[in-house]
Amino acid sequence: MFAIGIDSGTQGAKVLIVDIRTGKVHGRGFAPHSMIPGLKPGENEQDPASWTVALEAALSAALKAAGIDAARIVSAGVSGQQHGFVPLDAEGKAIRPAKLWNDTSTIEETREIVDKLGGRGSVIEKLGLDLAVGYTASKILWLKKHEPERFKRLATVLLPHNYLNYHLTGKLQMEHGDASGTGLMDVRRREWRAEAIEAVDPGLAEKLPPLRHPSEPVGAIQESFAAKFGLKKVLVSSGGGDNMMAAIGTGIVTPGICLLSLGTSGTCSCFSDQPVVDPAGEIAAFCDGTGGWLPLFCTLNMTGATEAIKNLLRLDNATLELLASQAPAGSHGLVFLPFLDGERVPALPQASGVFFGLDRRNFKAAPMARAVMEGTILNIGRGFSRMKELGLEPTEIRAAGGGAKNRLWLRIAADVLQKPLVTPREREAAAYGAAIQSIWAFLRANGEGPTIAELCQKMVKIEGSSVDPDPGHFGVFEALQARFQSLWTTLKPEFREHRNFRDRT
Repeated sequence: MFAIGIDSGTQGAKVLIVDIRTGKVHGRGFAPHSMIPGLKPGENEQDPASWTVALEAALSAALKAAGIDAARIVSAGVSGQQHGFVPLDAEGKAIRPAKLWNDTSTIEETREIVDKLGGRGSVIEKLGLDLAVGYTASKILWLKKHEPERFKRLATVLLPHNYLNYHLTGKLQMEHGDASGTGLMDVRRREWRAEAIEAVDPGLAEKLPPLRHPSEPVGAIQESFAAKFGLKKVLVSSGGGDNMMAAIGTGIVTPGICLLSLGTSGTCSCFSDQPVVDPAGEIAAFCDGTGGWLPLFCTLNMTGATEAIKNLLRLDNATLELLASQAPAGSHGLVFLPFLDGERVPALPQASGVFFGLDRRNFKAAPMARAVMEGTILNIGRGFSRMKELGLEPTEIRAAGGGAKNRLWLRIAADVLQKPLVTPREREAAAYGAAIQSIWAFLRANGEGPTIAELCQKMVKIEGSSVDPDPGHFGVFEALQARFQSLWTTLKPEFREHRNFRDRT
């Protein structure tokens, strides 16, 4: 018997076909997503219909690669990019393109909601986390203010993974993990918060699907969908946001293990069996995809920054790593603030990137390439330090995402975080986690009782040896970390002035 794991991300849809007893991946498929072109700075949108097309194309490719009888598939799980806003009308059709997690056009709406709730301290008190610009709540208010005629047609609010669950099963549902990133939910009590909902619109509550525990499946795949692929009875699990599913896919389901994800965004997260509320609002106290919590630090700029330097210097991944390795740790004192798309934490949605400390030693391709890689990790280092201040002290860090394929990047991370890093064998962590969650749901539905931790212990395998930190580099990166922190704090007004000027030209 087999499970389907689906990850619908910013770049495209990935599908895995996984053996439900061993966790072995038998087939893989991918199909790309495209962005809506011609948008204003800060706007990032996609057509939800394109997600379903990509999902089906990726599933076809995965089934072909697996070479199995599709009738032997018994479960499916969906991972989706967090915080997106998919507005549906009464007929279940998308009213407009979805605003994505990295859409920062809702700055004013975020401020308005925060003000209505009494300021950031009050927001954290009410919700258990701060309201970041990328969260769904401000996107809903944006629709109300900027497209009132479309807002009048709004009948249901979904997140991207919920929309794909709806496409698969015809059922509307939200689970605690992804819902905790809407800015509408009290993450400690795992229920909608009336004040936050009313701050957006008094009628919004009736447009939110029911909340359920992530162990509760959505239901069976619709016959019309199943018939396209030769599927029979397939149980669809609750699924979740990509961070929640990646945590499962890398075994971050018990305390003491941390996940460092080097993808389009950069995240650092740990499992907790209790909510971890950060009074400063830097660590988001998300719920996870198993029934616990996933305190998480997220930056907007990770592989996007390395893609920018690759494009500038006309490099591929291998030559980037080779070039950057020619510069010493610390890049001769060059610091890169990687805020090319603004930033979520620190809360600088209008920020711009900066190279600081250029001189004749480092105004060269190799130090600049390495500084870009180091800058993305120094930003993660801020969040990692904050997590330790809140009592989260992991004994092991597992690295995932496309950036985890870069051995130099992992060495930089090990040096900055001063911890050894390991990489799980299965690199598509979110899709793999979605498959494992669906296996958990299927076995529970059939009277078998393995815990999610037991399944992960069995299926999540670590590849190769660890990447150990070099104590000789600790002093260099501690000094750079202090400079990095000082720079973004000091230059905060200048960032805003520069971005606003650029947007006017």
